[in-house]
Amino acid sequence: MKKVALSACLTGCSCRYDGKENLNRPLLEQLSSYEIIPFCPEDFCFGTPRPTMDLVDNGKTIEAISNKDGSTLSKPIVRYAKDFFEQHADIELFIGKDRSPSCAVKSGKVYNKEKNLLHTTGTGLMAKVALDLGIESWDSEEYLNHTS
Repeated sequence: MKKVALSACLTGCSCRYDGKENLNRPLLEQLSSYEIIPFCPEDFCFGTPRPTMDLVDNGKTIEAISNKDGSTLSKPIVRYAKDFFEQHADIELFIGKDRSPSCAVKSGKVYNKEKNLLHTTGTGLMAKVALDLGIESWDSEEYLNHTS
């Protein structure tokens, strides 16, 4: 059975920043022939609930920055992502939650250091690791539209 890495909030896990979930039944039905491997780097690294974060382009890289205190949160997210894909080397598909600073494939909001919106086509930090590994990767909404 093929394996898909899927944002845990989409499976009904209450791991969003606010402790809620984003259960997506149509997506789960679409993925019924896959073994679903749920993930949530933000919950793992920072717990739930937690302060929000944004993707910020600092001129050299794009970092996840806490909206609570301005600290950089990227390193633990990237470490989680690398460990996840090392443990699940046979993942064939990655589906992330749209607009998530960790999981968005191409729908993340990216800001500059002054918090002005630069664009809405950013890649979350875990999604970037998946893409760098050559894993087929989709935002959940686009995947549903593409396959239905």
